[in-house]
Amino acid sequence: MPAALVNRLDRDIYQIVRKFEDEQSEKTAKTGVPPKFTVSGVYDRIKRSNSSLSREKKRPLEDSIERVLRFRKEERLEDDEDQAMDDAPTDEPKVKERDYFLMNKQIARSWNVARRERTPEVTTGSTTPAVETVDSAIVLTDRQPNGEPKSKKLKTRQVKEKEPVDRSPPAGVSLEDLGGMDDAIEQLIKDVARPMRLTGAYIAAHANPTRGVLLHGPPGCGKTMLANAFAARLGVAFIPVSAPSLVAGMSGESEKKIRELYEEAKGLAPCLVFIDELDAIMGKRENAQREMEKRIVAQMLTCMDELSLEKTGGKPIITLAATNRPDSIDPALRRAGRFNREINIGVPNEQGRAMIMRALTRKKKLSPEVNLDVLAKMTPGFVGADLEDVISVATADMLDRTTEQIVKQAVLDMESNGLFSDGYEVAPRTRDLLRELDAINTISGQSIEEEACVLTQQDFVRAVSKVQPSAKREGFTTIPDTTWSQVGALKKVREELALAIVRPIETPEQFATLGWKSPSGVLLWGPPGCGKTLLAKAVANEAKANFISVKGPELLNKYVGESERSVRQVFTRARSSAPCILFFDELDALVPRRGDNIAESSARVVNMLLTELDGMDSRAGVYVIGATNRPDMIDSAILRPGRLGTSLFVDLPDEAGRVDILQTRMKNVLPDIAEHDLLALDPIARRCDGFSGADLENLHIAAAKAAVERMDLQGEGSVRTLTPADWEAALGKIQPSVSQQAYAKFTRLKEKGWS
Repeated sequence: MPAALVNRLDRDIYQIVRKFEDEQSEKTAKTGVPPKFTVSGVYDRIKRSNSSLSREKKRPLEDSIERVLRFRKEERLEDDEDQAMDDAPTDEPKVKERDYFLMNKQIARSWNVARRERTPEVTTGSTTPAVETVDSAIVLTDRQPNGEPKSKKLKTRQVKEKEPVDRSPPAGVSLEDLGGMDDAIEQLIKDVARPMRLTGAYIAAHANPTRGVLLHGPPGCGKTMLANAFAARLGVAFIPVSAPSLVAGMSGESEKKIRELYEEAKGLAPCLVFIDELDAIMGKRENAQREMEKRIVAQMLTCMDELSLEKTGGKPIITLAATNRPDSIDPALRRAGRFNREINIGVPNEQGRAMIMRALTRKKKLSPEVNLDVLAKMTPGFVGADLEDVISVATADMLDRTTEQIVKQAVLDMESNGLFSDGYEVAPRTRDLLRELDAINTISGQSIEEEACVLTQQDFVRAVSKVQPSAKREGFTTIPDTTWSQVGALKKVREELALAIVRPIETPEQFATLGWKSPSGVLLWGPPGCGKTLLAKAVANEAKANFISVKGPELLNKYVGESERSVRQVFTRARSSAPCILFFDELDALVPRRGDNIAESSARVVNMLLTELDGMDSRAGVYVIGATNRPDMIDSAILRPGRLGTSLFVDLPDEAGRVDILQTRMKNVLPDIAEHDLLALDPIARRCDGFSGADLENLHIAAAKAAVERMDLQGEGSVRTLTPADWEAALGKIQPSVSQQAYAKFTRLKEKGWS
């Protein structure tokens, strides 16, 4: 029995495997290929047999089978080598080795025989290795000094030498290709360029430069492109790394990759290391599911602590990292001495969008009519990636238009010359498509003049309607298209909103000189259907700020902590999009009055919203508007100054207001309405006592239905317009949606000083 198999279980399985091989000897003799056994195959045969091994536990049995099969493989390799040596050509006639010599060889391999002095090797031309005789046992001389056979090394794949990786600055990208990032570039110059290039000043001042800069912002805003463009301009060694590529399956390999990354950076210093999607591997350790995740974070902390100028030989190494989830990164990484600086690259405003579009269209030929400033106004909420998509779609439309003209002309030329030969009858449309394809093949390779590839304003306008901004894909809305011209009456409320929100956004320096720096919060309350949501949309459009609309109930989640996380995410996104108007519709569902009857989860949501409104994290540039028709249900803490301190009562319109609302609606839905038809609405609106704006809209719909019924009865010759009879029929059907009792409740709240 082989000495390598010292375990009783291994020895028993060895005998069984040899038995299985003997059973397959006939098949082996025919094919010349030894039988191949697998662990699962041997295990199944043992379990089906009556052997005592079938009662062994599965895991130890499988491990033992694997060891025996590996050992048998090595034995067969040794036997093949011995056979090859025996079969080598020699000058002497080969003597057949007897069976007991083979048995002696097997026994000698299993003995621990002390090494004897070798006999001189006889040079007879034979390639058979010299042997020594020990107690009539033939022992091969390729043994260890203690007599043990030398271990057979498995054939290993040859490891290729790593080719040197190019760590030169990236090419093909420059800061000129970016727009609207002047503030971020300025910060990078201070925190990265100066320490990297003017290291002597920091050494003389005994100061350590910034070790890490964290770029964060919504997806598509240009974080990665900014890092690459800045590195290209700076001209130092650059090591770009995707965070998931640092994760390995083997224990300790991930930490090793991080160590090797910074060891390479030290060899290339001064060097800039860029880690994209940092949150993928540097999440908060208290939320880590595996110990490996904690070790990766700890290794990163250790490596960044080793980047002081004293430990890098006076050559700076700075780490740039990008993420769109800064709150999920472990706090230890965001402290001083690691990622010292954080740069927020938010959603660009109107001016920033215009700059981005100018940068993206530098190399394109534009028609003189193209106005990028107008296009910037049409693209609220678009980030750099969205604007690049707009230009790509516009270019594709332009190429479709240009190539279509060329192909049509080619088809006409081929038809006039009789070059089409349709071999069989097909449908007319199919025939036209086939001819178009033949024409494309004919003019293939034909060059197009650059003057023909001109982008027009219409190309951009169509592209804007086709591209959905990333903000909408993430569930947020952009600036609505509602303007003040679409809002009737409510003059006083409009003036208050303009002073509280629109003007601070348009001229912040004017308010800052007077000490007014904190953004305002406004609560719009009143009967349903009076235009609170419409006012919020119009304010956002007037201010030209980013707009995030949140329905109160959509932030609520049944899982503990998820509702509070949703509130934090909304405010984080708003801060990234500043200046931004954050509109909470149906606010009473989100922040009900706290008391004994309120659920604990709802109380936590109220506390979270109050904390965010307090500005625990800076709320600069974030203006909050809330709307509700149940103000008495809202927690009183949210209404104090500094949160939603301004309460505006949106009342039912008076007579003049109803006339204005009805006329404004008719002008919006029927732009060609005659002036005398608008004047005819005056007596109708004055009769609608107690009607809200929504009721007046419903009145118009009822009048339109009455007009359709009238035209159906009168036939085609009837007048296709709204007549006084149609309005009379509508007045007979539509009643105010706000009852006198409900309105009295709002009146009492107003008298108590709510507004």
